[in-house]
Amino acid sequence: MAFACALLALAVAATATAAETADKAAKADSAQRLAMRSEALSYEHGEGVPKDPLRAARLYCQAALLGDAEAQFNLGWMYANGRGVERDDTRAAYFFGLAAKQGHAQSQKMLRFVGEPGPKLPECMLPTVLADDGRDVLVARSEAQEVVFGLVRQLAPEYGVSPRLALAVIRTESNFNSQALSNKNAQGLMQLIPDTSARFNVKQPFDPEQNLRGGLAYLRWLLAYFEGDVSLVAAAYNAGEGAVNRYRGVPPYAETRGYVKRIIGLFQREAHPYDARVTTPSPALSLIRLTQGS
Repeated sequence: MAFACALLALAVAATATAAETADKAAKADSAQRLAMRSEALSYEHGEGVPKDPLRAARLYCQAALLGDAEAQFNLGWMYANGRGVERDDTRAAYFFGLAAKQGHAQSQKMLRFVGEPGPKLPECMLPTVLADDGRDVLVARSEAQEVVFGLVRQLAPEYGVSPRLALAVIRTESNFNSQALSNKNAQGLMQLIPDTSARFNVKQPFDPEQNLRGGLAYLRWLLAYFEGDVSLVAAAYNAGEGAVNRYRGVPPYAETRGYVKRIIGLFQREAHPYDARVTTPSPALSLIRLTQGS
C-alpha cells in the first residue's frame, strides 16, 4: 500500500512537472515576442537608440512570424503609411490580415482601406528550418514550396501548432512533395495513412490543404495526449501512439528514433504548448515520465 501511494505521488509530481514545462515554454514564447516588439518600437521611434525603421521592420516581422498580433499590426501600419519603408498596401493587408484573424480590432478596421494581400508571402515571413549542414536557412526554393509555406502559416495557428513544428514534419515526411506516396500507403505532404485520414475526415489526402488540416489535427491531438512532449509526439506520429504507450516512451525502432532526432533537430525545442481540452492525456504518461526520470 505504501509503495502504491509513493508511486502515485511520483506520478502526480511528474504530471505537474510536465505542465510546468509546457507553461514555461508558452511563457518563453510570449516573452520572446514581447522583447522583439519592444525593441522594434524603440528603433521605429528612436527611443533610446538611433531611429532605424528598416531594423524596426525586421524585428516586427520576426515577432509577427511568432504570431504576435501587435507586431503584425505595427508592421502593417508601417507599410500602409510608408513609415520608414516603401508604402505597400498589399503587404499592409497581409500583416493586418494576420492580426485580424487573431481578433485584433484595429487591424480588422484597417483591412477596409488597404485592399487584398499580394499573392506571395513577404520574404521575412518565410519560416526557416535547419539545413543538413546545421545552417538556419529558408527552405522555400520553389513556387510549390512557397504555396506550402503559405498554407502552413495560414492553417497552423488554427490548430494551435507551431508552423516550425509543422514544417519539420512536412520536410521529414515528404520533403514538401504533395503527391508523395510511401510503400506503407502514407500519402501527401504529411504522409497520412488511410486510417489517419479517415480519423480526421480527410477525403482527398493528395490535396495539400486537406492533407495539412488532417496532419495538423493529428499533431494537435498528439500534443494534448502527450502534454506537449515533442519527442513523444514525434515518435507517435511515426510509429503510432499505441507503440509509445506500449514501450513507455520512444519505441526502440531505429527508424523511429532517427525520426525523433530529426524532428527535434529541426524544431529545436523539447516542449510545445498544448490545449488540454482536446483529449485526455495518455494513461501511460505518468509511467513514461517515471521511466524517463530514472
